Amino acid sequence: MAIRHYWSMAAAAIGFRLVLVLFGGDLHLASRPEVSTPLTSLRRLAEGYWLKQAAMSPYSGSMYHGSPLLLSVLGPLTNNRADGRHAHIYCSPWHSLIFVAVDFLAAMLIRATGNRLQMARNRSLSSLDLTKEVNHSVNLSSGDVASLIYLWNPWAIVTCVGSCTSPIENLMVVIMIYGACSRLAPLAAFGYVMATHLSLYPAILIVPVILLLGYGPDAPPPKVFLLKASNGSKQDRLRVAPQFSWKPVAHFIFWLFIWSCYVLLLSSIILKKVGGFREMIEKTYGFILTVKDLSPNIGVLWYFFAEVFDFFRSFFLMVFNMNIIFLVLPLAIRLKHRPCFLAFVYTAIVAILKSYPSAGDSALYLGLLGLFANELAEMQFTFFLFFGYIGVSLLSPVMHNLWIWRGTGNANFYFATGLAYTCLQTVLIVESVSSMIKHDRKLRLLVRS
Repeated sequence: MAIRHYWSMAAAAIGFRLVLVLFGGDLHLASRPEVSTPLTSLRRLAEGYWLKQAAMSPYSGSMYHGSPLLLSVLGPLTNNRADGRHAHIYCSPWHSLIFVAVDFLAAMLIRATGNRLQMARNRSLSSLDLTKEVNHSVNLSSGDVASLIYLWNPWAIVTCVGSCTSPIENLMVVIMIYGACSRLAPLAAFGYVMATHLSLYPAILIVPVILLLGYGPDAPPPKVFLLKASNGSKQDRLRVAPQFSWKPVAHFIFWLFIWSCYVLLLSSIILKKVGGFREMIEKTYGFILTVKDLSPNIGVLWYFFAEVFDFFRSFFLMVFNMNIIFLVLPLAIRLKHRPCFLAFVYTAIVAILKSYPSAGDSALYLGLLGLFANELAEMQFTFFLFFGYIGVSLLSPVMHNLWIWRGTGNANFYFATGLAYTCLQTVLIVESVSSMIKHDRKLRLLVRS
């Protein structure tokens, strides 16, 4: 069931962004630690571009740690001025117009992905003769729901207006998921290479991408199809149950190699005479893994490593970075029949455990969560999670102001909001996975009955 007045609501969301871009200069969102991080700050990118224009390595200081490709795309749009002694770097608010277009494109790709998932869901229910039993309760257009959640999410809006590169990173992840869901191997490979290049953590999404290319969009567990065809012949079972195809996977690997070589070649050309490829790796991926910048953010790693003894720092770096990898295989085994949902879970886990999280990470996985509005309709604690997210969003800037500017609080005040935020995200992941498993179990019981 499509949402009425969808295009009116989408246009209103874009218009609201444009109003904030043109008249919201006093909000100073670019300086908020919840919005900009050392990896996504456009002001840091402007300084890196200034260093490059001065025939120096953009990584020579301690400011820029992003991709050299962003320097070439967004750097020329920054304004550099000097008063004789100091160089002042200004980020034009017109950068945000680019991010508005990027957000709109990401929302449209999320909508297209949801439509493909909806068609695959309807085909699966039809083959199981469960269309009436399941759709009589809820049958929303998941693509419309997900795209509107992304467009109207306050965190997506502030990251779009707040002069940071998070919308571009989110777009690359969405391109990857859409390409894999549509079995467009070149597009999926492009999104994967760019997302991994801009931020290391999307590398774990290789698992759901391969499953999407091999099995196709999400479907009920194979056991449900086998149970339905248990009275038929072996050929009927093989025809009904989804089968893995290696051809699109091999095509994806080929394009993965092509795009990787192309990105590395472009990076080498951009950094020629102003830095080396090795320095780029150390200042980007190395910076992400070693958590050298302990400026406050909405995560928990900055506070932990500010308190831990240097003797134990290497050990805890290994533990925190391996935490993400340890969760990949168990979740892939349990949710291999729902690779798109698995991509959402991985994205949410990365938003919790990455070294420099921002509100843009939450905007992405909350948008992807809307793709499963039908399957997760009976998810528990939605009231608690909704108002918990609102509470954290309101308390975080207050606690930061009390600590940094007014001096009436301390770091524990701000860290408490980050800890609460992490707990809310953990509850969301656990409840969404549990609800999806319950939904699959319900399908199995309906087929059996």
